[in-house]
Amino acid sequence: METVKIGILGLGTVGGGTVNVLQRNADDISRRVGCNIQVVAAAVRDLSGDRICPTDGIDLTDKPQDIINRADVDIVVELIGGDSLAKELVLAAIANGKHVVTANKALIAKYGNEIFAAADKKGVCVAYEAAIAGGIPIVKAMREGLTANKVAWLAGIINGTGNFILTEMRDKGRDFADVLAEAQALGYAEADPEFDVEGIDAAHKLTILASLAFGMPLSFDKCYTEGITKITQQDVTYAEELGYRIKHLGLAVRGESGIELRVHPTLIPEKRLIANVDGVMNAVLVKADAVGPTLYYGPGAGAEPTASAVIADVVDIARTLDGNVEHRVPALAFKTESITEQTVLTSADFETAYYLRLTTEDRPGVMADVTKILADQAISIEAIIQKEPNEDQDATIIMLTHRVIESNMEKAIAELKSQPFLKGDVTRIRVEHLNA
Repeated sequence: METVKIGILGLGTVGGGTVNVLQRNADDISRRVGCNIQVVAAAVRDLSGDRICPTDGIDLTDKPQDIINRADVDIVVELIGGDSLAKELVLAAIANGKHVVTANKALIAKYGNEIFAAADKKGVCVAYEAAIAGGIPIVKAMREGLTANKVAWLAGIINGTGNFILTEMRDKGRDFADVLAEAQALGYAEADPEFDVEGIDAAHKLTILASLAFGMPLSFDKCYTEGITKITQQDVTYAEELGYRIKHLGLAVRGESGIELRVHPTLIPEKRLIANVDGVMNAVLVKADAVGPTLYYGPGAGAEPTASAVIADVVDIARTLDGNVEHRVPALAFKTESITEQTVLTSADFETAYYLRLTTEDRPGVMADVTKILADQAISIEAIIQKEPNEDQDATIIMLTHRVIESNMEKAIAELKSQPFLKGDVTRIRVEHLNA
């Protein structure tokens, strides 16, 4: 039986998990693909470091270029992360005629257009299933399973750290800073958690999903990104009272005037399946015309779940090594020549409903003033709650609005902030009902 040889750049958590799964399930994998898959070399940072996998029969090097230059390596698996050295190595591997598998969402979101063009020119594949939502086969679903469909929108919980934090805040009544510290202690969040809690990691993944859904170039620089650092326990509680849950959601929406690409905290009705995705789990809900709504759920990270996706890509490439390049599934689902620039809307043009919380003086006429300011911007109120005054005789007002253009909401909030009855800021969280 023929052997397909792979070289791995990075033998940490995911790299080690990939070796372990390949060795443990070698028989079943070879029966599925029709050949043996063997890791022959791996680049590591420290040759004397501890490994989570056996390295017998694997040539270790601390020079990644050694892997790329090996004549017997058919597929290079990039698992070092980052987007500078990784880009250099991936482009060098492509130039050497190597197929590439990567779990690097930042690399694909920021430089995928360049990388895929280089791969097309060289006639090699670049696969990236593990870059989005860990072990969930969402890229496979978007590239192949939904080929017959026109996608209207997709919504994803695609960062496990943020989802863990919001789940703990809801279930245990804890504050953001407290849960973040625990997430760091558990290894869910990095020492610098900005990519997770500010939505950058989710924006990388959403950028890729949007390209797969709409046949557009990767447009990370146009993705609106808002984090969860300002979400308070108070808002989590009020959302629950209204029948909603707060999730850090990535949304890609195809509208008449363009594409909305946005990552932000979002109230979702608690009856929606995706609202019940908790802890570090991920989920992506896709609304397409022929099949309707489909939900993809599973672990968004971890050694073996991510290794599962890496190996699936290796298997896909191994199956087509002797095939016609023209018959391979395109990297972004659409043929390269069919990928077209599309208008990506700015936040001012988003259309969504809103949760508003404001603290005001507790006196007659305030509620009428608030509702008039909203009405002047064509903002209709769906629900409203006024809490008992606190010891300072200030009232808390919570409102849900119907859908409105965001620029109108911005004008209304600016007017509210100018009012003498307002105490403090106006809290605004977008609401999506995800009717599918």
